[in-house]
Amino acid sequence: MKAAKGDRLIVESTRDSEHRRVGVIVEVGHADGSPPYLVRWLDDDHETLVFPGPDARIVHAVR
Repeated sequence: MKAAKGDRLIVESTRDSEHRRVGVIVEVGHADGSPPYLVRWLDDDHETLVFPGPDARIVHAVR
């Protein structure tokens, strides 16, 4: 998985009781775009360090 600042990280829910999370990548951990990513979640503006799993995907920002 490769990403850049400004891309969106979408984490799909694996349970019916949870919802999809969408966040904006505000910092990339490595120059090659590999994780971890500092993500600001759109639902609560909270920032967390994320190592995306198989339930996550990147939507690249238009550059």
